[in-house]
Amino acid sequence: MEDNTKNILITIPTPELPAPGPKENAPPAPQQVPEILLEVNDVTWERYVEKSAKPVAVMFYSPDCVFCHQMEPYFRNYAAEYRKDVVFARLNIMTNLWTAERYAVRSTPTFKFFCDGKPVREMVGAIYPTLLKKMVDDVLLHGKECAKNSTAIDYEITGYG
Repeated sequence: MEDNTKNILITIPTPELPAPGPKENAPPAPQQVPEILLEVNDVTWERYVEKSAKPVAVMFYSPDCVFCHQMEPYFRNYAAEYRKDVVFARLNIMTNLWTAERYAVRSTPTFKFFCDGKPVREMVGAIYPTLLKKMVDDVLLHGKECAKNSTAIDYEITGYG
């Protein structure tokens, strides 16, 4: 069988479009918003967490952790809510093994709270967001007291007693 159909190309003239210019009702350009959730690593850990003047909430996460992705929006919301009182940071344990091992992070997400550079509270796993908020409130209320009663950080970690 032969196909006797012919392809026909139809062109429709289009009106000329106006040259791009300033729009009268254009929204204003977005302003630069400072990041409320710091991404820390092994190199910046001491500066942003251990030497912070404010309490620090750290979410230890891994990129492929489903529960980390579930908890992160809540963590970001609390970072915005408490930005004047608490520093919120997160650390990828897959690329920052030294810090994760130093603080005995075995699963993700792990939430640790630091006052005066010392860990004072910890929660592991996909917890209820209200528990996370309660923990932030507790650290603000009692964190400095807990930090004073804890031992100093030893920077010499050998693994051998």
